[in-house]
Amino acid sequence: IVGTAGHIDHGKTTLVKALTGVDCDRLKEEKARGITLDLGYAYHADGQLGFVDVPGHERLVHNMLAGATGIDYVLLVIAADDGPMPQTREHLAIVDLLGLAQGAVALTKIDCVDAARLAAVQREIADLLAPTGLAGAPVFPVSAKTGEGVAELSAALHTAAQSAQVPRAQGGFRLAIDRAFHLAGAGLIVTGTAFAGAVRVGDTVCISPPGWRARVRSLHAQDRASELGQVGQRIALNLVGDFGKDDMARGMWVLAPELHSPVQRLHAHIRLLPGEAKLAHWTQAHLHLGTEDVVARIALLEDDALAPGETMLAELLLERSIGALHGDRFILRDISAQRSLGGGRVLDIFPPTRHKRAAEHLAYLHALETDDPRQALALALERHPAGLALARFALNRNLNA
Repeated sequence: IVGTAGHIDHGKTTLVKALTGVDCDRLKEEKARGITLDLGYAYHADGQLGFVDVPGHERLVHNMLAGATGIDYVLLVIAADDGPMPQTREHLAIVDLLGLAQGAVALTKIDCVDAARLAAVQREIADLLAPTGLAGAPVFPVSAKTGEGVAELSAALHTAAQSAQVPRAQGGFRLAIDRAFHLAGAGLIVTGTAFAGAVRVGDTVCISPPGWRARVRSLHAQDRASELGQVGQRIALNLVGDFGKDDMARGMWVLAPELHSPVQRLHAHIRLLPGEAKLAHWTQAHLHLGTEDVVARIALLEDDALAPGETMLAELLLERSIGALHGDRFILRDISAQRSLGGGRVLDIFPPTRHKRAAEHLAYLHALETDDPRQALALALERHPAGLALARFALNRNLNA
């Protein structure tokens, strides 16, 4: 799954159309105004590549975030005439916070500049990427207008797809819903990217947080009819249940029923971006996780303030219940939703109500930071001599029996 990123009017949608033949701007308002307002989707004819095209306007970063959380590969789009702009920098910070380190830069509109300008922008891009996970990413000068460089970029994307490790469909199925619509003759369709597990036609699933049960009547994976959809794919599910399109909202999940466990509090590791002011204990912010956007209070657990560029354990107290599990990455934006503050990673969806700042609990949270569940369990047991609730530990990490 390739996700675009970049400033408004730098040619993201035009480039995706050049790569796939599909125009991602599907809304009348988008056609009229010539800018992307919501998420767009396109697939290469061979089914290897799926594209999520995101808006570049600063007021639509919440829509960009709903698309960014399910991608494997970042296509950072920078116009040669403008060079890196404010939303280029914010989108880059976001993909870095989400831990995305696979990607390339499409240097667009090269037909509008001379060779000296092109060389200068390429140097600027190298400096911009240097402190991020995309440091050293290849840069492809392209012109969607003339077609120059598009074939080379397409070939590079296909090579990346062929060499990518296919994730194993472990644990229960999780799909973050980013769109719901009614299709004549079929009924309710929801789409999203699968975070974990696998789903088959005929399976019973749960819509969370509401907790509604549904049956999968049919599905498409990577835009093709299939009996099976799994982690890493964009999937469209035809669902049958006691609800309709108007009941669905971006931010909900389609889950294996045993994973339904909505939370309003969670413990996490958070990082504040270097350019931000010091973050105070009990600050309010927007939390973006999966395709959800919810207001949260940030209760710092190791100090009363978090310095720019630093990390800290924190409790997030949410305005309403959401779906989350260990390892989920999230972005924090200021309460006015004007800028990104930082981000982090969920550690525990079953936090205690007391002694949250106790040394033993902080040590337990640090034990949960390890990705290997065996090692994490061993470390956690060392710090909890009285024992652990194994079912909760397993659910927190989406481990099957």
